[in-house]
Amino acid sequence: MSTETGIRRLHHAAGSGGSIAAWSVREGPAVAAGLMAPFVVAVALVPFRTDLSHTDSALVFVVVVVAIASLGSRAAGVLAALSAAAWFDYFLTRPYWTFGITDSSDLGTALLLLVVGLIVSHLAVRTRRLEAITDTDAAYIARMHATAVLAQSAGSADVVVAHVNGELTELLGLRDCRFESGTLLGQPPRLRRDGSLTYGGRRRDLDADGWPEGEIELRVYGNGRYQGRFMLTPGSGPVPPLLARLVAVTLAGETRAVLDAAGPAREG
Repeated sequence: MSTETGIRRLHHAAGSGGSIAAWSVREGPAVAAGLMAPFVVAVALVPFRTDLSHTDSALVFVVVVVAIASLGSRAAGVLAALSAAAWFDYFLTRPYWTFGITDSSDLGTALLLLVVGLIVSHLAVRTRRLEAITDTDAAYIARMHATAVLAQSAGSADVVVAHVNGELTELLGLRDCRFESGTLLGQPPRLRRDGSLTYGGRRRDLDADGWPEGEIELRVYGNGRYQGRFMLTPGSGPVPPLLARLVAVTLAGETRAVLDAAGPAREG
């Protein structure tokens, strides 16, 4: 499989909803900030509530909501929007120190603050997720490019195989990875070119069932002939997303040229 083919498969997987493991948030601190930050800002604005218009105060809260949503999760952003609307009402609108609003314009401002806060929190989290996807895709493509360059320039198949062993171990979170040439022995689970896994002749739902026990084979073919296989021993972590598995298949495929030059193995 060529690097170009691998890249096309990556884009297809991203478009079909492949998850990105590299993107994560610290939910606890983000939720705490979503709850407390608007309260702190409201208290800080109390001495100026007669000088600031309610529109200006609401804009300050919107900035806080955007900051929390950008650094945390959607849940934290939603909580920040609700907290901002509540404390805006309690501290900055008449009658003060109550959760009741008598002025219709103040009520409209509070509702608008809530709606805008919810919208911008959603957009901020979506932007963060897209940035994480872009960074992850760039890292995957860099791995494939580096491996392709090494496969073309290295004078030894052992160098390329050792490099791919390391890449697969890191990419898939493996406990061990080794390359095996020669006659095929046994029928271990097989990681296929489309990122799926078959075990006992049946496709396994990796997202639901996780990795099977024992080693998994990832075969390498060149010019239609069996070259060898990488034997993967999964670690204790979760199964990597489809995108990572497709990259792993692409990396393994980059060894086919040097393996072919060294002499293909025969499939038993």
